[in-house]
Amino acid sequence: MLRHVVLFKFKDSATPAQIKEVEDAFRKLPSKVKEVKGFEWGTNNSPEGLAQGFTHIFFVSFESEAAREVYLPHPEHKAFVKVLEPTLDKVLVVDYWTQE
Repeated sequence: MLRHVVLFKFKDSATPAQIKEVEDAFRKLPSKVKEVKGFEWGTNNSPEGLAQGFTHIFFVSFESEAAREVYLPHPEHKAFVKVLEPTLDKVLVVDYWTQE
């Protein structure tokens, strides 16, 4: 599987309601984009203090790079980004092929 890992650091001014709106919008993407084959997310709870302000982690799984190529410019993904943009301070994205 091809994993698309996304980490968000929100602006200090982002309200809990705005952050929940982002969470809800991202969680809906797999039902709107058929190329998404797996999805999970959570919030940081590491005791190490190394998160650099990143609080939210999302894993989106694809079966191929072609599927990811459909997802990234997909209108539903673009609509999600519009919800995210006002609250986002930083984003970190890493993609990788799983290894066994």
